[in-house]
Amino acid sequence: MARGDLTDAEWAILEPMLPAPTLGRGGRWGDRRRVINGILWRMRTGAPGRDVPERYGPWKTCYERYRRWASDGTWARLKRQVQGRAEAAGDIDWDAQVDSTIVRAHQHAAGARKGG
Repeated sequence: MARGDLTDAEWAILEPMLPAPTLGRGGRWGDRRRVINGILWRMRTGAPGRDVPERYGPWKTCYERYRRWASDGTWARLKRQVQGRAEAAGDIDWDAQVDSTIVRAHQHAAGARKGG
């Protein structure tokens, strides 16, 4: 298992939430955990899709699975379910602290027009 891949405990929670594989064009679905780890790798690194390491399977499989699940709402549903589970366990603190600093700049620093 590579750094950032789903642990066995995380996979045990996530796997039952995934939609059932459908057999259609393209045949079998293969190792869903490996493909999801590839999708997570790409999101974490920001690398182009074609740079997904081979250990996660074909880059096109990762791309297609991400695209399909984004268009059918699977990712949004998974997010709601995982958040709901974590909130019920008391693992989420919804309080946020926001801090800011305001520094006034000279009018010319802001690009104001001259005279007139």
